Amino acid sequence: MAGSLMKRTILLVYAAAIVLPLLIIVFASFKGTNELFKNPIGLPVNFSFSNYLNMMKEQSMGDYFLNSVIVTGSTIFLVLFFSSLLSYAMYRFTGWKGVLLYGLFAAGMMVPPQVNMIPIYTLVAKLGLTNSLVGLIAVSASVFMPVAVFILAGFMKSVPKEMIEAAAIDGANEWRVYYQVVLPITLPSLSASAIFLSVMVWNDLLYPLLFINSNSKKTLPLALLQFQGEYLTNYPMIFAGVIIASAPMVIAYVFLQRYFVAGVTAGSVKG
Repeated sequence: MAGSLMKRTILLVYAAAIVLPLLIIVFASFKGTNELFKNPIGLPVNFSFSNYLNMMKEQSMGDYFLNSVIVTGSTIFLVLFFSSLLSYAMYRFTGWKGVLLYGLFAAGMMVPPQVNMIPIYTLVAKLGLTNSLVGLIAVSASVFMPVAVFILAGFMKSVPKEMIEAAAIDGANEWRVYYQVVLPITLPSLSASAIFLSVMVWNDLLYPLLFINSNSKKTLPLALLQFQGEYLTNYPMIFAGVIIASAPMVIAYVFLQRYFVAGVTAGSVKG
């Protein structure tokens, strides 16, 4: 009984540590700058949506939102397509070839992003893709590819080899085996990877900050920096922008949670 009470107390404290800062940010987004400094953690005197309206109308938040959707959606599509092909190739390769290929992508996760900034920027600049969403998508896809391969390669091991052998006996080539046999089985893991990577790409600030210069092509995390000045920072506006930027990922996770859980547990039991 005492142990159960202790566990509940710890969980309540942990939940409060997470929920309370979020509530403070939500309440602050409905305040003005003066009210925020006078009453930073209390309820707003009048719930005003002026910060949100200003964000959407005057600050072109809708354009930034669309840019983030384009970059995130395109990046996730490219990453999942090529990483699933690579993971399937590793699964089919036997011996040192599969191990070497997997090791190359695992090594890509060990290099800090800051180390690659100069060579990546030089390459993108030579290709003429700086300050463009196409260049940002290409860089994001290549950077997050090792993470996806690392995740999917483990799930790919749960695919029964008997099914692949049966399809090969029936005359199916490798491409047909991939999209008719392997993809349907690994769909939960692909969904889980998509959710996980979407959060990383959506919240990414480093590469948009490195490659995007014009306001019309900024993503949401990069656009929020314009409300922070050298001498004055509009915190209520920033908090409203944070809520707008976070809402899509929160909503997506709530509705796709069962796919995420199914994907996480997909590789735990072999068929």
